[in-house]
Amino acid sequence: MILLNPGPVNVSDRVRNALLGPDICHRESECAELIGNVRRKLLEAFVPGAESEYTAILLTGSGTAAVEASIMSSLPPGKRLIHVNNGVYGERISSIIATQRLGIVEIKYKWDAVPDPEAILRALKQQPSAHGVVMVHHETTLGLLNPVNEVADLVDSRGGVFIVDAVSGLGGETLDIAGRHMYMVAGTAGKCIQGFPGVSFVLVRKGFMENVLKYPKRTWYLNLANYYTAQENGTVPFTPAVQVYAAFNEALSELLEEGVANRIQRYARMAALIRERMAALGVRAVLPPEFQSNSLTAFHLPEGLAYDVLHDRLKERGFVIYAGQGHLESRIFRVANMGALQESDIEGFLGAFEEVLTRANRAT
Repeated sequence: MILLNPGPVNVSDRVRNALLGPDICHRESECAELIGNVRRKLLEAFVPGAESEYTAILLTGSGTAAVEASIMSSLPPGKRLIHVNNGVYGERISSIIATQRLGIVEIKYKWDAVPDPEAILRALKQQPSAHGVVMVHHETTLGLLNPVNEVADLVDSRGGVFIVDAVSGLGGETLDIAGRHMYMVAGTAGKCIQGFPGVSFVLVRKGFMENVLKYPKRTWYLNLANYYTAQENGTVPFTPAVQVYAAFNEALSELLEEGVANRIQRYARMAALIRERMAALGVRAVLPPEFQSNSLTAFHLPEGLAYDVLHDRLKERGFVIYAGQGHLESRIFRVANMGALQESDIEGFLGAFEEVLTRANRAT
């Protein structure tokens, strides 16, 4: 089955076979070596040349675990966050923040709107208790890229902390983490890095991590200080998903061998192929090209073709697409091109889509 949903993704045989390695105890040196390798490769991939300035912290859990851990671990007493919301995952951040009233301002936009960096800067200036800003990098609600690089510069100019949910962007989009002084960047294995779901991570500036060690512990399992202290000492605070970590280690090796820039270009080529063929078939993208990511495209449903029918007929042919969310559920569909996919997979999907569309048009 070819998965054209934004995670879990298709993985290579090499990554899948890494699950079949020998069983190891999480308290033994073999596990410490595995975790050390994963942490090192994450820094090599995403902060090249600045590895000494960052640390990588691993968690067992989905990407949301990494985002929540970042938020809950990042605030000193009496300080709050400004949170930017222009999609389903921005709303999830707002919900995380609301559980302990850690937010001071929510800057909310329509789902197809790009946040205004200057509005975020004004909010920072007007809120003395604002410690920083948290926002999504790639909002997969519509496949929209947010201006995180510009916002990072503005937050840094105010001496604030910038937290980025890059769960569906890392490995598929250019992100200058070190150059833009991003303090915390949350990611996961099971999207553009092409691993399995179940392991996530946070990249943290080392200087800021020293502060995090002193902050209140608002959660135990998701407190980054607990993980950092243990992993720096060659152990883990809780039992990790060891086999999934082994597969993640292999996926990171694949990423480094391909090159992050090359993977980004591969995704961009596949996205362009999908968009060009869809346009030729009269299927309209929801977003203008300048807002679109490299790894997901939202399309308006063709007139007279319900999502369930489109989904089921494509799945019969070996392809899984993704529905819209919220108020867009019955109006759009989404096609992701992240994962260990080849151009032949995309060509096969487009042929199947054209066949389904032609059949639907004949029926009407």
